[in-house]
Amino acid sequence: MSDPRSFTFLVNPASGGGAAPGAVLPVSRLLRDAGARVDVTYSPGPQAMADLVEAAVARGDVVVSVGGDGMLSSLAGSVSLAGGVLGVLPAGRGNDFARMLGLPDGAEEQAAVLLSGLERRVDLIEWTLPGAAPRRVAGSVYCGVDARAAELVDGAHRLPRKLQYPYAAIRALAGYKPATYRVSVDGVVGEYAASNVVVANSCYYGKGMKIAPAAVLDDGLLDVVVIEAASKLSLMRSLPKVYDGAHVDLPQVTVLRGRRVEVAADPTTRGASGVPVGGDGEPLGALPRRAGAPALVEVLPGALTVLAPGPR
Repeated sequence: MSDPRSFTFLVNPASGGGAAPGAVLPVSRLLRDAGARVDVTYSPGPQAMADLVEAAVARGDVVVSVGGDGMLSSLAGSVSLAGGVLGVLPAGRGNDFARMLGLPDGAEEQAAVLLSGLERRVDLIEWTLPGAAPRRVAGSVYCGVDARAAELVDGAHRLPRKLQYPYAAIRALAGYKPATYRVSVDGVVGEYAASNVVVANSCYYGKGMKIAPAAVLDDGLLDVVVIEAASKLSLMRSLPKVYDGAHVDLPQVTVLRGRRVEVAADPTTRGASGVPVGGDGEPLGALPRRAGAPALVEVLPGALTVLAPGPR
């Protein structure tokens, strides 16, 4: 029998309203009881985290993300660049990438995946603004009203967790202004007056919203979902459809697929700042205007090795 895996847990103590530290204790105890070596470190900042990932991978440890989608996404990039293996202990508000992987909720089941789960190769997204260094994202990059909703979620901590995302989505829709987007998918260019554009590797975002229902983590393709401008009331009424993916059948929704996506946008309001962009719950800046060089979103096939449940 082979030796048990060894683990470096990297914990974002603020994730899930402070739930992450409590999630570590029962799982780490079960792993140690099984003979595994477990180190636990609380997030010391981005640069130090990258150094910790490199050291952990050099030791042969599985790097375990303990937190939400933002924490997972930042570690996924570092782990993939270092050639390591990522484990996931979901403890954030959304946990959408964990949902896509089919990870369980209970401590015993989570420990079992870490100890004996399959090493699965999945794709990542590479996001690049003109003149900036590329950044790797696990689940999706979203532009427009969705990015504004993500900003509002961060300020909704006093609400019950199950209400934070719906509240933020409605608030964002109530104040949205459509933009004029230029979207190129594998060289095919389209112009859209839209409320938002999502480039997805995972089908889920926003705590279970099935924004790109056909997305697959290991198909080497990105799903691009363009929601064209409609009345605010119409968008609010269609919001429940996003939870089961039925929104893609609406006439104002266009779904494209490809490997290389270029995006630029001009806000409708004169003098407005650029259209905001987010990725896995974290801000990624603003889209460039259509007159300049676009932002680039590319798929990185099989870039990350992640522990996932085996076949049932």
